[in-house]
Amino acid sequence: MATRITIQDIADALNLSRNTVSKAINNTGTIADATRDMVLKKAAEMGYKQFSYIDIDEKKIISSNDKNNHMELAFVTTAKLDNAHFGSTMIDKIQQELSEINCSLSIYRVLPAEMRECKLPGSLDISRISGIFCAEIFNKEYCRMLSSLEIPVLFIDSPCLMGETPLAADILLMDNETYSYTLINKLKKRGVTNIGFVGDIYHCRSFYERYTAFRNSLNFYDLPYNQKYCLEKSEGDNWGETFIDYPEYLLRGVEKMKELPDIFICANDFVAIDLLRGLRKLKISVPDDVMLCGFDDSQESNIVMPSLSTVHIHSQLMGHEAVELLLSRIKEPSLNFRTIHAETDLILRESTSF
Repeated sequence: MATRITIQDIADALNLSRNTVSKAINNTGTIADATRDMVLKKAAEMGYKQFSYIDIDEKKIISSNDKNNHMELAFVTTAKLDNAHFGSTMIDKIQQELSEINCSLSIYRVLPAEMRECKLPGSLDISRISGIFCAEIFNKEYCRMLSSLEIPVLFIDSPCLMGETPLAADILLMDNETYSYTLINKLKKRGVTNIGFVGDIYHCRSFYERYTAFRNSLNFYDLPYNQKYCLEKSEGDNWGETFIDYPEYLLRGVEKMKELPDIFICANDFVAIDLLRGLRKLKISVPDDVMLCGFDDSQESNIVMPSLSTVHIHSQLMGHEAVELLLSRIKEPSLNFRTIHAETDLILRESTSF
């Protein structure tokens, strides 16, 4: 298989900077016409993948960024994206927006063996792809492999890399902070002071942000943080293979508590629902004995009894932002890497008895 030509290869061949070559190929910034023509000619000669064809004599170029030309993008994930997953609505929005500009989207699921070996899905031909959306991929080594592919990558959520070298990619997150201040302010006004957190805080960046928002909002409203009310153990080995019975861990964790908090704030709805089942086994009533709040506004959150207070993610907004971020990166690879947070809303239901 032929080696894929990169912008850096073209820059090296012409003894130019990567930024100059990027401007020429993407028709951005100000450079001399002669330099742009030289770069485009060299890119065509070397077989740079961004061009469908080039007529050197007429100096006419059709690039994959042109809305009249087809471009193929990939969506890579470890998740089973059924209708209950917020990502299914997000993908629908991504596909809709891409179809309007003659772009196609192919979805690839990373298998556990591919994750362990840091390999792309077998059917993914990277030479045909102009950019990659990544979702529900939290293994650090795998994400670093993806961000080193010399192709634009957008991570929709990401591993927790606090204190480590950031990923060389853009990151799209939901707002994981505002809801915590809103909820805890409401709780304090009702005289609630004992608040616990449940979830693997290092599972992903979003979980970590929700935990830090929990700690920061307690501090902001002058409420105590109490470790005895928190269950923060990891549920898996970061390779997608769970090594503990997480619902059992939650059940036993609550069982060992000498007293319950007034409310458990959970990292997401599925953690909250696992906890709810454990509480039922222990004959602990929600919300009478302890209140409960999740995150994601999954379909299950409105079906369980009692209905679960949660945080709504605007999936279509996430899809729109994802398309905007990845296409802008494809158009201008030299942009500084960005981290964007999309709006969320606190939804109060029966589990918090407001």
